[in-house]
Amino acid sequence: MPDRRPRVAFTIEQCWHRVPGGTAVAAIEAARAIVDDGSIDLIGVAARHRNPPPAAYAPPIPVAHLPLPRIALYEAWHRLRAPRVERATGPVDVVHATSIAIPPKSAPLIVTMHDLAFLHEPAHFTRRGLAFFRRGLELAKSDADLVLCVSEVTRRDCIAAGFDPGRLVTVPLGVKSVRARPEAVAQVATKYGLNRTYVMWAGTIEPRKNLRGLIRAFMSLDPDLDLVLAGPKGWNEDLDALLASGRERVRVLGFVPPEDLGPLYAGAAVFCFPSFLEGFGFPVLEAMAQGTPVVTSKETSTEELAEGAGVLVDPRDPEAIAAGLTSVLEDGALAARLREAGLRRAAQYTWERTAGLIGDAYARVMA
Repeated sequence: MPDRRPRVAFTIEQCWHRVPGGTAVAAIEAARAIVDDGSIDLIGVAARHRNPPPAAYAPPIPVAHLPLPRIALYEAWHRLRAPRVERATGPVDVVHATSIAIPPKSAPLIVTMHDLAFLHEPAHFTRRGLAFFRRGLELAKSDADLVLCVSEVTRRDCIAAGFDPGRLVTVPLGVKSVRARPEAVAQVATKYGLNRTYVMWAGTIEPRKNLRGLIRAFMSLDPDLDLVLAGPKGWNEDLDALLASGRERVRVLGFVPPEDLGPLYAGAAVFCFPSFLEGFGFPVLEAMAQGTPVVTSKETSTEELAEGAGVLVDPRDPEAIAAGLTSVLEDGALAARLREAGLRRAAQYTWERTAGLIGDAYARVMA
């Protein structure tokens, strides 16, 4: 590694996406932790924009903007392999693509791979999205010096997709573990009109999140319970159709600002996340960090996160989801064990650890 601090171009365009999602959160928090460490000079890379991103997704690093708007930039990167990030950033030692939008390889290239859900369930994605993801996958396989996988599930998927295992490194993401204070929980409950016991779900509304299965399971439970859905509308999912019956028991909050999410998790009797496939599963970790019992899916990355600290269910079986929820809601001792186990589990996932592993990857490709 050079005597000076290495300079890394760090793609952060997802902060401007209509639905920034987990990839934006991952980029923002990893960047923040890398900068706090102080050993790496990180400069963000994004498309041309007239306005800053929403305040909740403001990058914590300086951002250099290339002259093309997003769609044109992504197409140019994937089809023409131009423009180089250095056109905006100046010379860099490493290029880090923090999503599957892959810039040209003008320096050692690292790619963060969140998931390969588009290979498992292509029907859940738009035609344009599929073409973009597939091209990004090809470029990651051919050009990346290292691929950072956010979970072992994603690493196994990458191997199955044809990646060289020697170029794959598992780099789990982190979570902020500050627990919500009781007064904040009460204030947020009042703000959103939550005056009954509730089951909570959080995420982007899209087919692979399995809201259909969750709603079917929930409707078989005690009618004195509410279901709270927190998160922005995504794609290919008609929530109104899913709520054709029982709407009065389901609270659809839409996008929730980060300062309200912790108290919402903390106020829930149980958090349920029966996704069909996840690369990591931020909401599960966020719920556990608030001491909220978790019911989530087997055989995807959320099983890794909730190992020994959550109730695991078959997401394709609404009856199994309902049984998992009932076990927590009706067994106070089980709920208490899950609260404590979840807190211990979440404490293992820190952004400082993530930043350290990313720094090791930078040093490795520069060596």
